Amino acid sequence: MTDAQRPSGGLGEATIGEFAESLRGELVRPGDSGYDEARSIWNGAHDRRPALIARCHGVADVRRTVEFARSEGLPLAVRGGGHSIPGFSTVDDGIVLDLSPMRGIRVDPGRRTVTAQAGCLWSDVDAETQAFGLAVTGGLISTTGIGGFTLGGGIGHLVRRCGLTCDNLVGADVVTADGRYLRADADENPELLWALRGGGGNFGAVTSFDFRLHEVGPTVFAGLVFYHGEDAAQVLRGFREATAKAPDELSMVVNLTTAPPVPFLPEQVHGRPIAVVLGMWSGRAEDGDAATRPFRELAPVVTDLFGRMPYTGMQSMLDPLYPRGMSNYFRSAFLPDLDEAAAGTILAGYARVPNAVSEVHVHHLGGQMARMPADATAFAVRDQDYLLNVVARSAGGNDFPAVVEWARTITDGFGPGSASYVNFTGEAAEDRVRASYPKDTYERLVAVKDQYDPTNLFRLNQNIRPSR
Repeated sequence: MTDAQRPSGGLGEATIGEFAESLRGELVRPGDSGYDEARSIWNGAHDRRPALIARCHGVADVRRTVEFARSEGLPLAVRGGGHSIPGFSTVDDGIVLDLSPMRGIRVDPGRRTVTAQAGCLWSDVDAETQAFGLAVTGGLISTTGIGGFTLGGGIGHLVRRCGLTCDNLVGADVVTADGRYLRADADENPELLWALRGGGGNFGAVTSFDFRLHEVGPTVFAGLVFYHGEDAAQVLRGFREATAKAPDELSMVVNLTTAPPVPFLPEQVHGRPIAVVLGMWSGRAEDGDAATRPFRELAPVVTDLFGRMPYTGMQSMLDPLYPRGMSNYFRSAFLPDLDEAAAGTILAGYARVPNAVSEVHVHHLGGQMARMPADATAFAVRDQDYLLNVVARSAGGNDFPAVVEWARTITDGFGPGSASYVNFTGEAAEDRVRASYPKDTYERLVAVKDQYDPTNLFRLNQNIRPSR
């Protein structure tokens, strides 16, 4: 037996063999031919070597894996789509509970609901729900898994019209730290459902999600419009003015980035700073041109790519720009306003952008998201009009430490007390977690943690520590 095949953490061959035999799915170990593929995740910044990877094929596998991790004292990472920015989808010398094989979906068009297993990606859910002209707020990148995205909140192109993804979570099936299989909905374990709606993966392994759906598409009016980078200040000022009058059907984002060498942009702007406004009008497609026009006339236009397209086309439009394997780090801050001071901090950071693949995003919020009572879900930051997301990336990784520091410097410019979005937080830091929730919300989350995971088995997340 080679060193790569030796069991980690003192686990004996008989113990591992018994566990493997108990699974319907596959148990992958170091030395197995598929180990390197099974351990890889989307974010190339995290290269870890789990002792075991349990590729679960159903709830029984999930329960057995949770029980095994608890009984053997192994660190447990829960993986759905594997897009975790801080690398929570994997772990050194522990066990990965891999939900990716569980991708069943059932749409009930009469009730306008969808039940999706935890391994589903947003591309899976969008494809099935759009067959009935229905949708729920999903990720801006369609290869993102539904699990972590939902549990952390869920901000996408439908956030102003339909609310956060977690606002539309009406039920969930959960395996808790003691191996129980629980239902969380309005009637059973309602406090657990409350915590799952924004409190992250702290309370158990969710195996299935039930979402409320809305009539959307199949055709929307959406796209991108490009402005010269030197006009970024004018674009931000105009964006603020236009968003003040935007109806709920319109969700827009500013992206301050570097022009890629693509055929739809003039060669003279390739590799130069560029300001992009992207978004979606999800109302009647024929009204989209007029509704988006204020955002497409903010400064002299380089290229305007807005038009009618399939909803699924807009949802997957950015996928090629976020390939698997790049090193990624996000930092975020909620902003009450995009005034001159806020814009100045953003522009100063953009002027120092360290490479061509790092970006600064400003998402317009409000709408239905803001109308949900702050105590209705664990996602309680409802009164902020914008979300700043600093996307720090590196293709090779050599410059990654400097890229990370650049992102931190920008968000730190808004003060240590500024609230952050847990899904766009690149490190596991208790102060950042606490800043993501008001004090009363955080204390309520601790109480739920005490009830369902008092030993903190589910700690590879933006962790809510139990009180004891």
